[in-house]
Amino acid sequence: MAEESIRLMEVCGTHTMAIAKAGIRQMLPEGIKLLSGPGCPVCVTPPGVIDALLELARRPSLTLATYGDMIRVPGSKRGTSLAYEKAAGADVRIVYSAMDAVDLAEREPDREVVFAGVGFETTAPGTAAAIKEAARRQLKNFSVWSMIKLLEPSVKALAADPDFAINGFLAPGHVAVIIGEEGMRFFPDDLHLPVVITGFEPEEVARGITHLLRQVRAGEARLENEYKAVVRPEGNPAARALMDEIFEKRTDDWRGLGVIPASGLGIREEYAAWDAEKKFGIRAENVPVRTACRCGDVIRGKLDPAACPLFGRVCTPEDPEGPCMVSSEGACAAAYKYRGIYD
Repeated sequence: MAEESIRLMEVCGTHTMAIAKAGIRQMLPEGIKLLSGPGCPVCVTPPGVIDALLELARRPSLTLATYGDMIRVPGSKRGTSLAYEKAAGADVRIVYSAMDAVDLAEREPDREVVFAGVGFETTAPGTAAAIKEAARRQLKNFSVWSMIKLLEPSVKALAADPDFAINGFLAPGHVAVIIGEEGMRFFPDDLHLPVVITGFEPEEVARGITHLLRQVRAGEARLENEYKAVVRPEGNPAARALMDEIFEKRTDDWRGLGVIPASGLGIREEYAAWDAEKKFGIRAENVPVRTACRCGDVIRGKLDPAACPLFGRVCTPEDPEGPCMVSSEGACAAAYKYRGIYD
């Protein structure tokens, strides 16, 4: 095989799965590599945060509500997860939105309901709306553990790596709906890299890759929006205003990337009564994990999932070692589910 000369990266879990399902990587010519970056929110959640959620879940009269992918993510010790705690008697419930957790708290006023709010800018407005609604209803038994992270700081952290070798990015359409074209201008303006905002159908992804390749080969670094049906230049101002009302930027820890300043969203002091971290006095510690799992390297685009020594052997979707195999948007889960189909 020829030496790879062009390396492109997507930073969206939905893109990860769509690309694997359609076999797009296998269709690319020799010399073009398509990698998955830190676009899966479950995958970049560090084990210390999972440990804190496990501690919360063990408390009596407390219900921990979260999205389905989160309950199987292992903590710092193998075999620990919210699913395990649920099997041991903890009240862990899967919800489809943050507002579902608000309604749950209203229906069960004798229980503390904590929503583990994971996501990027895509889910941030919904989580902010839930906090504001809980305040309006005066639900003192509802709170949120914010695990929301921001796209731009993570990509800039990737680019600061001395071994960084990405030539262009496919930008996530879902995030762009919120932050708009303008929110993606840091790619060409600050990083001097081409970026194409694209949708999730195979033909949309293929078109985005084609536009990226044209820029790379022409030595250009521009922003192109190939998802104009839903992504406006200004994004969604109402959603961003709601996020700004409820959240403020804070330093956050990322699996695979480490601690990144101003990369997460914490709950503002005005809404501290609905901030689970402050309410219960639990801190997420930076916990070292001894494992051969290479999820962190996969997230940074340094390793193909199948190159991890645990992939498909010790680590499978049924018995995952790391979150890249847990999440339905994880690069390892996508590679495992569709392996062999397009070889």
